Amino acid sequence: MVDCPGMDALLSWRAEFPILDTCTYLVSHSLGAMPTRTETYLAQYAREWGTRGVRAWYEGWWEIGRVTGDLLAPTIGAAPGTISMHQNATVAQSIVASCLSYDGPRRKIVVQDLDFPSNHYLFHGFERFGAQVVTVASDDAVRGRIDRVVDAIDERTALVNLSLVLFRSAHLQDAAPVIEKAHRVGARVVLDLYQAAGAVPIDVTALGTDFAVGGSVKWLCGGPGAGYLYVRPDLMTQLRPAVVGWAGHADPFQFAPGAVDYADGVERFQSGTPNVPSLYSARAGYEIVAEIGVPAIRERSLRLTRRLMNAAQARGWRLNTPDGDHERGASVVIDIPGGAAVTQALQARDVIVDYRPGAGIRIAPHFYNTEAEIDHAVAVMEDILSQPAGAGGESGELS
Repeated sequence: MVDCPGMDALLSWRAEFPILDTCTYLVSHSLGAMPTRTETYLAQYAREWGTRGVRAWYEGWWEIGRVTGDLLAPTIGAAPGTISMHQNATVAQSIVASCLSYDGPRRKIVVQDLDFPSNHYLFHGFERFGAQVVTVASDDAVRGRIDRVVDAIDERTALVNLSLVLFRSAHLQDAAPVIEKAHRVGARVVLDLYQAAGAVPIDVTALGTDFAVGGSVKWLCGGPGAGYLYVRPDLMTQLRPAVVGWAGHADPFQFAPGAVDYADGVERFQSGTPNVPSLYSARAGYEIVAEIGVPAIRERSLRLTRRLMNAAQARGWRLNTPDGDHERGASVVIDIPGGAAVTQALQARDVIVDYRPGAGIRIAPHFYNTEAEIDHAVAVMEDILSQPAGAGGESGELS
């Protein structure tokens, strides 16, 4: 089956991603394909460093965090000047957590058992400062229980962490009731957008979330080292992050000792020296996603993931991903015996996917993938499973 004619505009972007000529790349939930123009931007960085040296700081490098954040802002429905850039999402989460106090009655941090583990590790670290981490249980590895998250929020809650799309199953969660309940009792909400931004339409302004964090590695095709933090504009002057560095000072180049004099606006959430090359790298993906538009990406994603799910179900393969389009992100998780070994065999045949224990084989078509690539991946998987050792043996069994 050929691709739909209406999708030709998106398929024209394939030429921008050289890895697509070398393999069947279906792992954008882990590392999005690199755009060709990323090389141009990284060469620009090297040229500026090589020819301008320290002068580059005053010729654009110092402002690159705000400039890069503003490139991302339309993709997640944020206003200009509301996003600061950081090394990764965990650093951004640490800044969020450090804005609050945990030495009074309001000390609960609510998380879900299906959150990405880095969130758990970080928030449990704040228990030494008095925080109480409350983990909301799910019924299975596929869907989070938003009703239980809402019930866990009360007047003792300081912060709620909510993954908009769960990393193991691609479950797209409804953030609205969580934000409403949290705000009703005086708690703050941080949305983890890592598995959503660039693939699922998001409007953080309309949602009214206090914070949002994520990174550029996945659907944004921006590479590693460019995490981001959104802060609701009306909170910027109220919050005083404890995790702060010299870039968050009102006048950083005065190098004043002592307690920080916070910068105005989003700069007060900065830490140390900006990660300039990663921010140059992130620019290309941000531009492309914004130019295409997330609604068009989402439409393409739903077509491709539905095709993949139908093919898996026709072969009797179990899906650890919600069936409904309204509750599924951009990945499909196929749970078959020996999934880890099958994943290795797929990669050996240049079908690039990945595997997560307790979930299965994660397959993630993006706007640059084709129906033919979906069909090829399914055919290769079927062939691997038909081989005597295709299931991979005990070492490949799901945990």
